Amino acid sequence: MSYDLAVWEGERPADDAAAGRCFDDLYERYLGTDEENLPPTERIAAFVAALLERWPDLAEDEDDTSPWSTGPLIGEASGPLIYFPIRWSMVEEASVHIAKVASSLGLTCFDPQSQCLWP
Repeated sequence: MSYDLAVWEGERPADDAAAGRCFDDLYERYLGTDEENLPPTERIAAFVAALLERWPDLAEDEDDTSPWSTGPLIGEASGPLIYFPIRWSMVEEASVHIAKVASSLGLTCFDPQSQCLWP
């Protein structure tokens, strides 16, 4: 079982409902097609690199410490959006760190399951 988060570039939506609409639009544009993903933007690539400084990519996780449910993590990105699963057992620790990294880079962090923005 996993828990998904979405992080994207762009102006922070005004509220959770607006964030849900924004996520849906971005998902359809960048991930909801049969075409190959676009290369990640510079900030999304920097976001992924910052996360991988804390935890290894899944393929390199010899000690089973990584929160990622898929790998490589950068493979979940397309253009200005990354939508990725986290192992349920590490959701609390990982999501807090992910939201902090996203915020430090001026990115929006959104929980699609509960349809809410991360502070």
